[in-house]
This record gives sequence, C-alpha cells and structure tokens, in this order.
Amino acid sequence: MMGERREEEGCRRKGESLAGDMKDWRKGGERMPAEREDCREEREQMQGEREGCKEAGECLLNQIERLLPKEIERRSFEIIEEELLRRGICIPEAEKAITKRVIHTTADFEYGRTLVYTRGAVGILEELVRKGADIVTDTNMALAGINKKVLAGFGGQAHCFMADEDVAREADRRGMTRAAVSMERAAKIGKPVIAAVGNAPTALVRLYELALEGGWRPAFVIGVPVGFVNVEAAKELILSTDIPCIVNRGRKGGSSVAAAVCNGVLYGLAGREREGSGG
Repeated sequence: MMGERREEEGCRRKGESLAGDMKDWRKGGERMPAEREDCREEREQMQGEREGCKEAGECLLNQIERLLPKEIERRSFEIIEEELLRRGICIPEAEKAITKRVIHTTADFEYGRTLVYTRGAVGILEELVRKGADIVTDTNMALAGINKKVLAGFGGQAHCFMADEDVAREADRRGMTRAAVSMERAAKIGKPVIAAVGNAPTALVRLYELALEGGWRPAFVIGVPVGFVNVEAAKELILSTDIPCIVNRGRKGGSSVAAAVCNGVLYGLAGREREGSGG
C-alpha cells in the first residue's frame, strides 16, 4: 500500500509539473504575437530612418559644387579671401600669397594673425629663390611637400639630412638632435640656404647659436615648428636676430606649413614669370 501511494504521489507531481509547463507555453505563445509586432514596428522604424538618411544624402549631394580640378584651388582661395574680410584680418599685399597658401593648407585662419614677417622678408626670399638658393628642411615630410620642379627651374635644390646615417651617428656621439646636426650640414652646401623648419625647435636653436658664434648663418629662416616644448622660445630666438625670416608665433606650425611657405613663394614667382613671358 505504501508503494502504491508513493507512485500516485509521484504521478500527481508530474501532472502538476506538466500542467505548469503547458501554462508557461500558453503564456509564451501569447507573448509571441506581441514580440512579432514589436519587431515589425522596429523594422518599419529602421526603414524610415534609412529613407531619411537617403533624402538627407541627396540634399547634401545637391550642395556639392561641381568643379574641375583646376577650379577647386581657385575657389578655395576665393573662400579664404572672403573669410579673411569677414574676420577683419588685413594682410599686407606682399604677404598675402604666402599667408593664404598656409591657410589653404591648414584651414586655420589664426595664421592670418600669427605669421610674422621681418622687414622686406618676402622680397628677400623671392630674390634668393630667383638666384638659385637651396632649401634645407628638418623633415622628409616638408621635403616631399615642396615643389622641387619649380624650385629646380630657378636653379635650386631641396635637401633633408635627417635620415642620413652619418647625421644620426654624429648626433648620438655629440648628444645632440639630428635636426641640430642637419643645420650644421646645411652650412657645407656652399651656396645661400633657406632653412625651412617645421618640426624641431632644436634646429632653430642651433641656427641661432651658429649665428651668435659669428660663423655660418642661413640666408633666410622659415621658422614654423609645432609643439609644446621649447617651440615658442626657439621662434623668438630667431626673431631676435637680424636674419630675415618668416616665423609663426605660438605653438602652431608643422612640416606642411613649412612647405606651404616655400610653395607660396615658388608659385608666386613662377606665375609672374609665366605672365611676363606671355605664357
């Protein structure tokens, strides 16, 4: 009898368990249509968002100016001129080509206020280029950015000694930066040199020391290194000398800015020569 009662109890519990499972299944079944409805609404919302993005994309596409490659730069400089006027930034005519080239490169109008030109700087720089002066940079990036074909047309070359193995060895032996040693190498070129510094303040410091020592000095300095350590002080050192220069005061600058200054002069001279020859 005891065994039979235990079997009956076991069957009863199984029955209750099955009944509970069936109840859960029914609830789950009731939830499924609601979940399917939620999914449908979510899909419709996503479809609506996609349609909205498509419409926004088409609207933005209609705002794109359809310009030929040669027209893009011209339009960019027109925009720069308009923006300078709106900001009340007045740039001397002689400096416009270079400053606008830098702004074109960086999209930063602050250069309209921070680029400093010593007296007659542009004329001096142009004359150096016309007479075939070489350019020495402190980065291969700046070297790559300078239009070497136009420079060669005036008889000049662009150099960067930073990657030279002997420069690296000497810098290590003397406890100096490669940029500082590179400026010393510039002295051995044997012709007027335009130093275009866009990265290393130590290059400017070494140029200042060389000038102070009464030995070799560059014919011109483009001092636009970027950064936080010694950058501002190094720029001011160059401005304190009588070396003609273009310097960007403050922390901003860079290799692309150094190249832009060089190209601003090169393109201006090349353009005037073409006009003069009727080409």
